[in-house]
Amino acid sequence: MLNFDLANSKPKLQNNSAITLGYKQHLLTFFTLLLLGLCTSVKAQEVPKKDTPTIPAEINQEENIDGETIVVPVPSIIEEVDERAQDTTKTDTIKPPNQEVLKDIVEYYGEDYVYIDKKTNKVYMYNKAYVIYEDVRIDAGLIILDYNKNEIYAKGIDSAGNYSQRPVFTQGANKVEPDSIKYNYDSEKALVYNSRGEESGFRYIAETTKKVNDSVIFLRNVKFTTSKNIEDPEYYFYTRRAKFVPKKKIVTGLTNMYIADVPTPIGLPFAYFPLTEDRTSGFIIPTIGENNNRGFFFQNGGYYLALSEYFDLTLQGDYYTNGSYALRAQSAYALKYKFTGGVNIRYENLINSERGFPDFSQSTLYNIQWNHSQDQKSSPLSRFSASVNFGSSEYFQQSINQINNGSALVNTLQSSVSYSKTFEGDPQVNTTVSLNLNQNTQTQEINLTLPNITANVGRIFPFAPKTGTKKGIIDNINLQYDVTAQNRIRTTDSLFGTSSMFDDALIGVQHRIPISTNFKVLEYLSATASTTYTETWSLTTFNQRYDIDANEGSGGVVRDTISGFDSYRTYNFNTSLGTTIYGTFNISETGKIQKIRHVMRPSISYNINPGFEQYYDQYEIPPLTADPDVNAEIVQYSRFENTIYGAPGRTYSSNIGMSLSNNFEAKVRSKDSTATEPKKVVLLNNLTFSSGYNLSGDSLKWNPVSVRGAVPIIPKLDINFSATLDPYALDNNNQRIDTYNTENGGSLFRLTQGNVSLNYSFSSEDFKVKKDDEDKRLDDATFRNGGRQDDLFGQGNDNFDGSLYEDDDDEETVTNKDWFKYTIPWDLRLAYTITYNNIARQDEISSQSLMFSSNLELSPRWKVGVSSGYDFKNKGVTTTQFRFQRDLESWKMSFNWTPIGAVNTSWYFYVGIKSSVLSDIKYDKRREPDQRL
Repeated sequence: MLNFDLANSKPKLQNNSAITLGYKQHLLTFFTLLLLGLCTSVKAQEVPKKDTPTIPAEINQEENIDGETIVVPVPSIIEEVDERAQDTTKTDTIKPPNQEVLKDIVEYYGEDYVYIDKKTNKVYMYNKAYVIYEDVRIDAGLIILDYNKNEIYAKGIDSAGNYSQRPVFTQGANKVEPDSIKYNYDSEKALVYNSRGEESGFRYIAETTKKVNDSVIFLRNVKFTTSKNIEDPEYYFYTRRAKFVPKKKIVTGLTNMYIADVPTPIGLPFAYFPLTEDRTSGFIIPTIGENNNRGFFFQNGGYYLALSEYFDLTLQGDYYTNGSYALRAQSAYALKYKFTGGVNIRYENLINSERGFPDFSQSTLYNIQWNHSQDQKSSPLSRFSASVNFGSSEYFQQSINQINNGSALVNTLQSSVSYSKTFEGDPQVNTTVSLNLNQNTQTQEINLTLPNITANVGRIFPFAPKTGTKKGIIDNINLQYDVTAQNRIRTTDSLFGTSSMFDDALIGVQHRIPISTNFKVLEYLSATASTTYTETWSLTTFNQRYDIDANEGSGGVVRDTISGFDSYRTYNFNTSLGTTIYGTFNISETGKIQKIRHVMRPSISYNINPGFEQYYDQYEIPPLTADPDVNAEIVQYSRFENTIYGAPGRTYSSNIGMSLSNNFEAKVRSKDSTATEPKKVVLLNNLTFSSGYNLSGDSLKWNPVSVRGAVPIIPKLDINFSATLDPYALDNNNQRIDTYNTENGGSLFRLTQGNVSLNYSFSSEDFKVKKDDEDKRLDDATFRNGGRQDDLFGQGNDNFDGSLYEDDDDEETVTNKDWFKYTIPWDLRLAYTITYNNIARQDEISSQSLMFSSNLELSPRWKVGVSSGYDFKNKGVTTTQFRFQRDLESWKMSFNWTPIGAVNTSWYFYVGIKSSVLSDIKYDKRREPDQRL
């Protein structure tokens, strides 16, 4: 006998509790509903009181239940009848045996009539009738209580070929909707015909259901499906015979899958399904296929563990006949009003080719992802959070079980785990302990900071008045205290996790005390002044010397690592002065452009950074020749070079900084004739010029002028630009010289760098009136893997993240009206950038590319999409993906094709049931990228 315990491959979490949903994927769970509806026995029927009017039968109609013709009296006149006049028989002197007393009041109703026939010992309820006893309720067009046979009949009303008011059997939260019910409340046996219902996403209809007793129910000719149209489903599973034991098991005979009423080979000769109302563990059915490089495979098979109501665990794996395999462990957890999170660990052992062949290779890949978020209301003064994405640098490029262009193009993986604590008081103290990791997937370099401790004391105003506002320089004097401690490790991908990665670890602490104040000058100028005292500690310093015997006698600089405490102290001074100037230009009162407004924000700053030569030493490099006229080279260095916070500045600097920010707006006459105010239009946004002058420099005192700004074109489309202008000329070696470019026969400035970029996205929804325009963050597998939030590089197909399976109930039903009155939804995203470089007279476009993505819904069930671009510099098409998706009502079909890719080319085909409870019923096929290319 086959024993199946099916589980969904995607754990879900309930919203109103911290319980992770189990994988209730038992294909026949819905039979529980039917049993609960039949487990209630009716022992008696309350007879109306003597003063209740009875109805004589004048017109009879015939009803048929289970092949038995039942004559139903239909009265034409409602009148009060004496009960004694109807009963002409003598009173029986033999007392009947005591019958069981009902446990609760029986309520019954019929809109047209409730007729009690004493001769036949039956009660008839007609039209919108119902019977209520305890938690059981039966609604139907016709309900008959037969005291002779101890049976209850319930069925609908057949009027002119229209069968309406089908029986509805309700017990608690469970509901069954058959065509008719026949129940014997003495033997507690029942027959239910064409019962319909829904349970855990399944809709079902059973031709005949026979209830033998409270613990056994037999069913015949059962259809179950996730389709919304139970009368004519596009697919269903058909079971000829089934035995149902409530809350324990279901045993079925031959079960087949039908598509459009056509039987398919998909099925089982017999099966055993254990039942439980709680979450259950179960197997995850793998996908079987063939790979050209690794042979036949089993993918995404595994087991689901319902460990607790607060967390679960999914174990999955892949196996290839050439020896390659992959293992994955995924867990989701939640505690209401406390925290939520998930862990995903992936490991792959990849074998290419066959052992003994020259192209044979073997590699191992892994990736660890962990996210944890805490509800701020649970602990306002402390917070723990985690966002971890770490693993092999080649994982997203070489993984055998995912096709995700956006993830494959990720160059940097970042991870952070932090705990922060706030100590209330005056002043307030904030502390944070964190782990930070930055991994470059191209160079395979890893920078790990473990731990990173920061603490800061809130701003203190020592001279502020106890009451009233702060005025003047003295009142606004404030200070803070910040401290940062780090243990920084720099290593590579291959050495991570070994003891050697700690050999070059650096430990340092930095203390900062900033003191500042602000005040007004001449009422219109805002001035600030600040100074910062910094003290840096280091447990490792580096001494340098020249050793003539180093490098096999050729000489060289030797750096000695000195372990021990050392420190240095620095300070600086800054001041700034700024204001805001408004100017309005009246153009025309009657023209389209009425006014132009210009807002300028000029500012000037001055800063002093003393030189700290006391922290510098020197060594001599002897000349390579014996010529006495050649002197030795003197090299100055600081023992704090290459430490965490670096060395203090050796050179005194005194700089003046200048900037000017501009905004241009226009008041334009509105097209709406009822508008009383003109419309404001932004012409130029944040046009900023900035530069500086080095007062302590001996040459090249002016800094290049930086220009940046944005030009709004249409809503949601801004052209962003930036440029660097150099006032100095170049010599013949393309080096900057202390000569202005105008003196060298050139213009006032040289354009050395420039960039223009724009991003634009719009859709058919932009032309509709929106009630809510909230920005919804894209939270998919590509973003979690470190990729972009949009689909400019395509959409991902990570099988094991559950994104392919969408519940059919969450989608809107397409009606005939939608087919004829249909607007084609679409969206388009554009990203263009061009960079110009002329630092050393290159005069070239260093990069220029245009990328786009678009999705189009051709019909209510057809969607197509494309993501691509063009690199004008390299004259080639960038990563390109075509997407096709077909909604097959209860099914979904998709095909993603990447014919051109910077990292890989591939395709993926999928067709399967959308409902997550039947996610294992699918077919998917792919062509993986050739890693050798």
